[in-house]
Amino acid sequence: MDVEAIRERARRHVESGAFVTELAAMVAHRSVSGDPDRTEAVRTYLEEVLRPALEGLGCAVDVHENPDPRGGPIIVGRRVESPDLPTVLCYGHADVTPGQEGRWSAGLDPWTLTVQGERWYGRGAADNKGQHLVNITALRFLLAEHGSLGFNLTYLIESAEEIGSPGLAEFAASRRDLLRADVLIGSDGPRLAAGTPTLFLGARGGLGIVLDVDLRPGSHHSGNWGGVLRNPATTLAGAISAIVDGHGRIRVPGLRPPQMPASVRDTLAGIAIGTSPGDPVVDETWGEPDLTPAERLYAGNTIEVLALDAGDPARPVGAIPGRARAFLQLRYVVGTDVRDVPQQLADHLAEHGFPMVEATVTGHYPSSRTPLDDPWVIWARRTLEEACDGPVTVLPNIGGGLPNHVFTDVLGMPTLWLPHSYPGCRQHAPDEHLLAPIAREGIVLAAALFHGVGHGRTAPRRT
Repeated sequence: MDVEAIRERARRHVESGAFVTELAAMVAHRSVSGDPDRTEAVRTYLEEVLRPALEGLGCAVDVHENPDPRGGPIIVGRRVESPDLPTVLCYGHADVTPGQEGRWSAGLDPWTLTVQGERWYGRGAADNKGQHLVNITALRFLLAEHGSLGFNLTYLIESAEEIGSPGLAEFAASRRDLLRADVLIGSDGPRLAAGTPTLFLGARGGLGIVLDVDLRPGSHHSGNWGGVLRNPATTLAGAISAIVDGHGRIRVPGLRPPQMPASVRDTLAGIAIGTSPGDPVVDETWGEPDLTPAERLYAGNTIEVLALDAGDPARPVGAIPGRARAFLQLRYVVGTDVRDVPQQLADHLAEHGFPMVEATVTGHYPSSRTPLDDPWVIWARRTLEEACDGPVTVLPNIGGGLPNHVFTDVLGMPTLWLPHSYPGCRQHAPDEHLLAPIAREGIVLAAALFHGVGHGRTAPRRT
């Protein structure tokens, strides 16, 4: 592949406005997942935007109903060039988080793509419409150059990733023949930093935890009853500190991460976190003291307190509340056994004097990753470094969550994630944006991977 020719073509394509025009049409669809009022917008996006885009790649396209009523429809496009060729499964998601209208900066609207310099603002611009548009564009370039891909393509785009991908694993398990492939090439999540091409291989798992201290109905005067009634808010604070201390260190033995593999430690050596302009300052003394920031983020477990509820913070009064709650989240890596988290928490809290605290698990998605020594990983790193003429950061997984387990565990294939965004993109928040330089480079990098599988004949082959 002539990398310079592809780079120049990507530059012209972006600067011509063609990419922005197509992305603007995508952003205009208010495809919010899990919102009954936006169900039709999700389906319209699949039918009016993605169907013609995939058919333009020579795919036969079908929209499938989700086996889980909480999830949205799933679109699958298939282009079969020869049964003797490898098959690539691509992934993206059509759904977005709520627009948060009225909270964006002046002149910005979540459903109107706005160009300000090299930032393209709009809900879904980075997560995930812009990212699957980058890959579709790279596939178009490959077809225009060669008239064929040189591999079979299956492109799956779901519409419920933002609410945990309900139904996707069940769909994959029931459609193994439809989705069978040699490798997954997907794009979601952020790079390590804006200027750092990144390849990651999986995702940490996530588990919601609610701590509830419900001691009595109503509140009682803190002067008349203080000292003789247990305060649920104080009790809750103690219970939280028994689970995760004031320095972010997990105190429940079963929820601590397993021993870090040497390959993971080696690949994370020297990786710096929070190096882009506008990133928050990394707290060096937060979390496990024997881990580097990169190891804490990509190879460790964390328990975060997301919200607290007791009394009325807006109008505090001199009364002991009757109830207090906290909402926590466990992020965990491969090898952590989370099957009995409620019992682990109940036993641990009772041991530390808090049997009155009820712990409930809400929502869960598993951790998973492709091994760092997988032949596809070694090949992809080499291919990407040749395309960008420089180093590519390889992460064992990202810190956040993705339905990677559907592909590694259910479908049994290696997974390569090539993100086309960066940590400061404001995904899930007002002012979400895609960076033009990353989009341009992303087209080149994705084209290099696809070309390597098909016409480069350099990718691993079936034995």
